[in-house]
Amino acid sequence: MKKVIFLLSCCLIAVAVSSQTVASKLKIAYKKFENDPQLNHAISSIYVIDAKTGKVIFERNASLGLAGASTQKIFTAATAFELLGNEYRFKTRLGYSGKINGGVLNGDLYVVGSGDPTLGSWRWQQTKDSIVLDQWIGEIKKMGIQKINGTIRTNTSAFSYQAIPDGWIWQDIGNYYGAGSYPLNWKENQYDLYLRSGSKLNDTVAILNDSSFHFNVNELRSAPKGTGDNAYIYYDHSISGTIPVNERSFGISGATDDPVRDLLSDLGSALSKNAIHLSGENHTYHRYLFLNDSSELKDIHFFYTQYSPALDSIVYWFLQKSINLYGESLVKTFSYEKNSSGTTGAGVDMMIDFWRQRGIEKDEMHIVDGSGLSPLNRITTHAQVKVLQFAKSRSWYPRFYDGLPEYNGMKMKSGTINGVKGFSGYHKSKKGEEFIFSFLVNNYNGSPSALVNKMFGVLNSLK
Repeated sequence: MKKVIFLLSCCLIAVAVSSQTVASKLKIAYKKFENDPQLNHAISSIYVIDAKTGKVIFERNASLGLAGASTQKIFTAATAFELLGNEYRFKTRLGYSGKINGGVLNGDLYVVGSGDPTLGSWRWQQTKDSIVLDQWIGEIKKMGIQKINGTIRTNTSAFSYQAIPDGWIWQDIGNYYGAGSYPLNWKENQYDLYLRSGSKLNDTVAILNDSSFHFNVNELRSAPKGTGDNAYIYYDHSISGTIPVNERSFGISGATDDPVRDLLSDLGSALSKNAIHLSGENHTYHRYLFLNDSSELKDIHFFYTQYSPALDSIVYWFLQKSINLYGESLVKTFSYEKNSSGTTGAGVDMMIDFWRQRGIEKDEMHIVDGSGLSPLNRITTHAQVKVLQFAKSRSWYPRFYDGLPEYNGMKMKSGTINGVKGFSGYHKSKKGEEFIFSFLVNNYNGSPSALVNKMFGVLNSLK
């Protein structure tokens, strides 16, 4: 027994010494980081705990609310696993009004969604736009429909009219990463644009497929080689910024302003190609409805349901590629599943309340969206570590962990908006020690890549 006690004591002493060593390393590294000129007018926060014991290893400004950018996605992902379940699937239904007689539908064809952000996405074989449309055409043919004396319609009462959360900035919302969340999403609500730059600095830049997108104003210019993509698409159908000189076909992506229209239009074209005639000049029709304005649904005969990939697969891409659309759809779905009306505000309130009940103070979570894109968000590194600590205790943790990208040899979610950098995640050292951490910086100056390397220098203390 004495030997057992002695060995146990030795182990505890070794852990304590090791923790002190890591804490000392962090203290030295962080002090150097704080004194770096890039942080002359910045504020930073870090919180690190022992993943096994919950003991605080090191912290600075851990209770200070900062913009977390996409590191905030860990809140939405963990909440989704808990409130929706890892097998949750979005549903999109096909139906019709009226009657089918002799192959003729005397009524309208309906597509009714519940916010599936993966519909038409290229990330899964079964969600690709061509695969989805082929499946739908097959189901329509199974119903014996050869002609439609009517139009294609939808019902948008599941989600609020406002597709874009409050607090998103003008420079973001026309670009692919600023796509809004609708009851019907299509091809991740984005499109590709191809540009051709001049051979001299400040030359005009041509939009190769402008005829498809009708930009009202083009202020794009050619910039020095190696400057990369600094082109911005705006919601008012204008475009400005720069791309490098001598680019023959430079691709960027924008956010569609009406994916519902685009989906119904594509379905109309697919019907035409398959000799299923739609009467009238206007083949598709939709109007945005108020929440819960679903009275017409009772007159629809639904005949097919399209299911999204399971939630764990959606969360994987949400975290890996930081897809803001997925986060906004998930937040609205929290509210939709509980109240049959999906709004960003109600979904965010549910998320905040969920974590408040699990020990995070409400004032540590000033959250306005599901993706972290808004600069109005404020969260603490303490709150983020609490979320990650909770996740580690759940049965869905392996799926959550798998979704986190790897940077600097560590599994962690990154975050970037103007003046903001962050990393939150997990690390297991060479000695087998396990850590949970969150590290945020706001209002830094200079090169983002230089700052990231300096942040990695601090986090290397955990290795």
